[in-house]
Amino acid sequence: MPSAKSETARRVGPAPAAGATPGTRLRRLRARLAAAPAQVRGWFPDREFFMRAHGQVRFIRLSGRLQMRVAAGVALALLVWLGVMIAMLVGQVLAQRDLAALRQREAAVTQAEQHMARTKGGVAGALQDLQRRQDMIETMVKGQLGDLPPAEASATDGKPLSLNGAPEAATLSRLAGRQAAFVAALTRYADARATQAETAIRRVGLNPAQVAPLRLANRRAMGGPLIALGQDDPALARLGQAMTRLSALEQGLARLPHALPASADYISSGFGYRADPFTGGGAFHPGLDFKGPIGAPIYAAAQGVVSFAGVRSGYGNCVEVDHGQGLVTRYAHMSRIEARPGQRVGPGVEIGKIGSTGRSTGPHLHFEVRIADRPVDPRPFLETLPDVFKEAGHDHP
Repeated sequence: MPSAKSETARRVGPAPAAGATPGTRLRRLRARLAAAPAQVRGWFPDREFFMRAHGQVRFIRLSGRLQMRVAAGVALALLVWLGVMIAMLVGQVLAQRDLAALRQREAAVTQAEQHMARTKGGVAGALQDLQRRQDMIETMVKGQLGDLPPAEASATDGKPLSLNGAPEAATLSRLAGRQAAFVAALTRYADARATQAETAIRRVGLNPAQVAPLRLANRRAMGGPLIALGQDDPALARLGQAMTRLSALEQGLARLPHALPASADYISSGFGYRADPFTGGGAFHPGLDFKGPIGAPIYAAAQGVVSFAGVRSGYGNCVEVDHGQGLVTRYAHMSRIEARPGQRVGPGVEIGKIGSTGRSTGPHLHFEVRIADRPVDPRPFLETLPDVFKEAGHDHP
């Protein structure tokens, strides 16, 4: 009987010699592979079982081939089970991945819906701001300019701002463009009217900067709610500047004498040097004399505030109207004063009656225009400004 040591040496084989060549190693590997079936068969030797039951003895013999088949079947079953488990695990992992991807898509859709809702809300808010600004611009312009000519008024088509019938962003852009065109048209229109008023002031020999200064010298009697316009919009800021300039020039123009203070049928004495009616010598006459019957009405030549109503030396009963910026009109030789100090008057408002009080040779109105307390010729105002007011679109008496 071979020993255990020799059996082990037979199974393992001789140890490879040091420095064996690749050919030698390959032959040894082939030998081991050739011996593998025999080694496996050695794991399944023929087996015999004896079973005793009910006094009988049975003999059961299991061949090595049968054992190998059973072992192969068990191994195959294990491999199938392992494959099924791996497939289930892979399927579960893929399902979890798909579920995570689905949840991410749902979250993205929810976020997109929320973003769209916020965008629509923002567009609606911007639209409301545009509408409020449009209403404010139209109210301001109508209050200062009145009804606009068709060319300027058509910039908004008279339609309310709406998002119906078009995508929000495109509609908002279109509305903003319409408003920008409207503001540009208003700015051009205000500049044109301001230029007309400035030209009118220059035609009577005055400096518009003195008659209508754009800087507000006194802010103490001003107030009201803040309605901001154009702080962050250059176009609106430019419109505000144009409207401020126009307002100042037209207010200055309205304060200039342009209404006849009495009937112009007969001007008995003009402005400048003349023969004095009392001494006959040369003298300077600082106004115009309008001849008329006693008691005929005398009218304010422009809007202003009565600054004096009383008797002045040489003028008799006299009324003075302050029109602002150093411009004053004086009405003298009245038979009766119909105004009081502090009273606001407009062009064509009766302030007295023609008379012959003071240094006078007969009933008439002595009318003066004074700038910074210096007399200027009233005739250019009375002859030029009525036509200028028509050109500028203003009514006058």
